Amino acid sequence: MNHAPTPGALHAPTRLRAFAALPFLLALALHLTVLAVSGDRLPDPLATHFAPDGRADGWTDPTAFALISAGLLVGLGTGWTLLVRRAALWGAWLTAGATGALLALLVRDNLDATDPAQVVSPLANLTVAAGAGGIAALVGWALTRLVPPEDAPRETPDRQGETLPLGPSEVAGWSRVVDSRPMGVTGAVLVAAAPVALLLTPWPVGLALAAGGVLVLGTARVRVTVDRRGLTLRPALAPWPRVRVPLDEVTGASAREIDALAEFGGWGYRVRAHRTGMVMRSGEGLVVRREGGREFAVTVSDARTAAALLNTLAERRGRV
Repeated sequence: MNHAPTPGALHAPTRLRAFAALPFLLALALHLTVLAVSGDRLPDPLATHFAPDGRADGWTDPTAFALISAGLLVGLGTGWTLLVRRAALWGAWLTAGATGALLALLVRDNLDATDPAQVVSPLANLTVAAGAGGIAALVGWALTRLVPPEDAPRETPDRQGETLPLGPSEVAGWSRVVDSRPMGVTGAVLVAAAPVALLLTPWPVGLALAAGGVLVLGTARVRVTVDRRGLTLRPALAPWPRVRVPLDEVTGASAREIDALAEFGGWGYRVRAHRTGMVMRSGEGLVVRREGGREFAVTVSDARTAAALLNTLAERRGRV
């Protein structure tokens, strides 16, 4: 019997995303207001990067700083809005509060400076920003009560043991490309944040963000193949890195629904106690059982066909 969703459950995702976007909109509005009001009191260029002792060692044009800082808040807000879960709403507010506070403190340190090279940003700014983020996190946690709990994922039985009718001499292969919107958004946010980090933090942080963003973007689109070699995964636009489950290690395959956060704690290549997976999204997935009892999972469309073919190929090798 089908049950109609309650009005609260129906609007829960929209309300949750609105609550996730709100702190970034507030931080952006406050930041742009402070820049507009303080414009004639700020040096040109602004001190935006500081050495470990707090003294300025990097400077940025005021217009460029406004664009980059606004882009940072918009990028972080977009990522949180698209990916937020009810239990992590406080994290969106923590991020917005800490980031907004850091930007406000940077503007304050530049106020009325006659020589940008003499601007100092004390280490205590990090403590203040952490405190602001903590207060904002409490607000986000309180707002969680206004968002109805997410519906538990519907249980769907594994489709185990299904095979494809192939003749002894017939050869078959299966291939699909799967995209991950969460990974794409995460990669884009990291790449967008890299220039800001280069301005505001030691340069290795910015380079690490850029490298991480490129890596995540490069694996946000994956080709999944089942053939006589077993199961193979690789980036859709590159031949490497590859992940392969050899056919002689396969003891069975099935298709079932996979919850990315509940089962694997996120997206991308995930390792758990008795299973490993390439989790691109929540939804239909292929689960391969390996010798020793471990499982390998990948979320991909038409997983039932892939599992049936893998079972057939494994039977030919006498593994099932």
